[in-house]
Amino acid sequence: MTRVKCWQVDAFTNRPFAGNPAAVCWLETEADPQWMQAVAAEMNLSETAFVRRFNDGLELRWFTPTVEVDLCGHATLATAHALWSSNVMPQNVPLRFHTRSGILTCTRDGDFINLDFPATPPQEIAIFQALSEALGAAPVYLGRSRFDYLAVYKDAKTVRSLKPNFRQIEKIPVRGVMVSAPAEEAPFDFVSRFFAPAVGVDEDPVCGSAHCCLTPYWAQRLNKTDLMAHQVSTRGGVLRLRLNGDRVILGGQAVTVWQGELL
Repeated sequence: MTRVKCWQVDAFTNRPFAGNPAAVCWLETEADPQWMQAVAAEMNLSETAFVRRFNDGLELRWFTPTVEVDLCGHATLATAHALWSSNVMPQNVPLRFHTRSGILTCTRDGDFINLDFPATPPQEIAIFQALSEALGAAPVYLGRSRFDYLAVYKDAKTVRSLKPNFRQIEKIPVRGVMVSAPAEEAPFDFVSRFFAPAVGVDEDPVCGSAHCCLTPYWAQRLNKTDLMAHQVSTRGGVLRLRLNGDRVILGGQAVTVWQGELL
C-alpha cells in the first residue's frame, strides 16, 4: 500500500495537549471503509478523519474507534489545519468538504479557522428518570436534537462535578448526551460536556458538532447570536460561535502535535 500522510492535531485549543485530538489521514485514492475503521481503532482517538480530492473539493469522512459518524466538528477543524499548515492545500483558498452531512466549508480568520455547519436545534422533551440516573443529577431542561440529548443544569459547578454512569448512558438510543449550564465568568457564555459511549467515546474532550445544538439553544435563551463557549472536560476547549440562520459558524484554533506516514 502507498504510504499515507497523517497528522495528529489538537483542535479547539491554542496549545498542545489540550482541546480534542484528532488524527487526519490524506488519501491519494478512495479507501476501503473497513480499512479506515481499522485505522481509527488503531489510532484510538475520539475521531480519525480521512480526506481526499473529490469533484470540486474534498471528500471527508470521520470514524470513531468503533463506527463512522455523520458529523464531526473537531476533526474537520483538525483536517483544515493539517492541510493548510502542511501546504497540502493553498492557505488562501477556502476548503470545501463533501460529507455525509452535505457540503461543509472552512475559512481562515486570523489565528482561527471558521467551520460552516448545519444548526441542529433541540426540541424540548420530558425529563425521564433513566437519563437523570445515568448522569447523576436531574437537569432543569431536556431537549432532543438530530443526534443527541441536551440536558441543561442551573449552574456550571453542577456540570463540572457530574460523574456519569457511561454504561447506563450507552443504553440510551442516541449518539450522545450534552450537559450544559450558564458560564460562571466572562468571556464565556456557557459551559458544556459531552458523553458518547454508544459510539465508543465515553467523554469527548471538545465536541464541535454538539455546539450545532448548543448554539441555537443558548442564542435563544441569552438573546444573542455571537457566543463564547467553554467545554469543561479534563483537557478543555474554547469555541467562538455565531448563529447564522439555520447554520452555525464554529470558530476554533488548532495545534499539530505530530506528523508522519502510515505504512
